[in-house]
Amino acid sequence: MPLHKVKLSDQPWIEDVYATESAGQCLPKYRIPEHPASAQAVYNLVHDELLLDGNSRQNLATFCTTWSEPEARQLMGESIDKNMIDKDEYPQTAEIESRCVHMIADLWHAAKAQTTVGCSTTGSSEACMLGGLALKWRWKTRRIAAGKPYDKPNFVCGPVQICWDKFARYFDVEIRQVPLRGGALGLEPDDLRQYCNENTIGVIATLGVTFTGIYEPVAALAGALDRIQSDSGLDIPIHVDAASGGFIAPFIQRELEWDFRVERVKSISASGHKYGLAPLGVGWVIWRDTEQLPRELIFNVDYLGGQMPTFALNFSRPGGQIIAQYYNFLRLGHAGYRRIQQACADTAQWLAGEISKLGPLELIYDGNGALPLVCYKLKDGRDHGFTLYDLSERVRMHGWLIASYPLPSDRSSTIIQRILIRHGVSRDLAQLLLDDLGRALDHLQANPVPHSSAGPTFHH
Repeated sequence: MPLHKVKLSDQPWIEDVYATESAGQCLPKYRIPEHPASAQAVYNLVHDELLLDGNSRQNLATFCTTWSEPEARQLMGESIDKNMIDKDEYPQTAEIESRCVHMIADLWHAAKAQTTVGCSTTGSSEACMLGGLALKWRWKTRRIAAGKPYDKPNFVCGPVQICWDKFARYFDVEIRQVPLRGGALGLEPDDLRQYCNENTIGVIATLGVTFTGIYEPVAALAGALDRIQSDSGLDIPIHVDAASGGFIAPFIQRELEWDFRVERVKSISASGHKYGLAPLGVGWVIWRDTEQLPRELIFNVDYLGGQMPTFALNFSRPGGQIIAQYYNFLRLGHAGYRRIQQACADTAQWLAGEISKLGPLELIYDGNGALPLVCYKLKDGRDHGFTLYDLSERVRMHGWLIASYPLPSDRSSTIIQRILIRHGVSRDLAQLLLDDLGRALDHLQANPVPHSSAGPTFHH
């Protein structure tokens, strides 16, 4: 056929993606379209819509991993068809999950790391709920054996992530949340006696409080519970919510005793996709030993081809994130994790020092001794003409997402701002943020915001 007679519509291989029929229409939003479209055209149109999302690397409100090595991404792509629950069909993926459980148990100083129990989850929220269920079930069993009522379980905690409020509501357990008094930023040992009783299934200690990044003193909390047991006979276990700190403390705060070295700690949960450096979608819960996970909570599934025990709040889920977690363990080792987490901590402490020089801001936590983050408030005793919510909005004009929110409970009048330093947040990126933060403060001080209605921008 002569070239001048070629019809573009008959030759898709030379047709421009943005000149297709699909590109000439708005994408459907409420009904599935009647007819198929070209894969390339649909990809480009959806890809273009996603450009409207923020840049995840500039999201310094999230604890979650936003950077992964290409090899980890490749392994996830190769595992897109692997269903984690189907251990009979994908036995090697199941074996990799088991290896991760034992590696993490060893990291957290479980005495029988090779034989203890644990499992992967979709994140630390599910891991917390599984840990809480085990606490509730063991408490209920003890109460039944003693011939006592078991209809009013409670747990004691300080400022916790929303997953514990969900656990309390979904599983009918009273949450006894200790308010922050004075200058406290977390649960204190002296708080426990007033809030614990015979119906307390456990105390939740947080290694890396969501709001401020501080570690609650697990060993000291255990000591307080030892004294309560000595006085009253109440033997109350601890679950450590180590969503972020579980993959920080073992590497850069190695002398801190918070894990299974503390006898009263019976279970620990953490998020693999936060400082565990895995891609989004994986968490872990580990029990001290097999006795801490009641057998009644484990179900055996036989309709996928073999007998498979499972303890989870979901069923089918992808195996790629677990495989990527295993890749990170092998790729980085202790030394690699230590270098990455120390680099994050160093950057956070440097950033805190620079922020302390910005006139209106007062540090609350400087990134030293706990999570690699910085949080601060506006200095008291003056009218700044703007709020931290206004400051969050101003820096967002440059792509930065920074969390601003009130402290919990009795300190809710204190509004703070928090900046996370994660893997991939380099010193240079932190400097760019600092520059934009300084310019935003200069603008707001020169242009006060009357009757500001800007509200919370808190993200976890």
